[in-house]
Amino acid sequence: MEKQLTLSEKARFDAKIPRIQKELFEYAASLGGFRTLTDFIINAVQEKANEIIREHDTIITTEKDREIFFNAFNNPAEPNRKLIDTAKRYKKFIEDNK
Repeated sequence: MEKQLTLSEKARFDAKIPRIQKELFEYAASLGGFRTLTDFIINAVQEKANEIIREHDTIITTEKDREIFFNAFNNPAEPNRKLIDTAKRYKKFIEDNK
């Protein structure tokens, strides 16, 4: 789901934050080996955005899977010809090998 940006697609983002918070972020950026505070912030926000999207997608997938499972359980399809033939072969195999 990550989108790669080209230079022509970039946009500016500005934020005013308390000085103490900026100092904390700068300290974390330096400890993390980031070249600039901007690099650190972009990296952190990107990671968090990806995490939120993954969690959302997992929840949606889980809900859909649950719905499909319970629908199949509560409204089973009639067995098709292949399943009926396989069941007959299995029953004969069991009877022949008693």
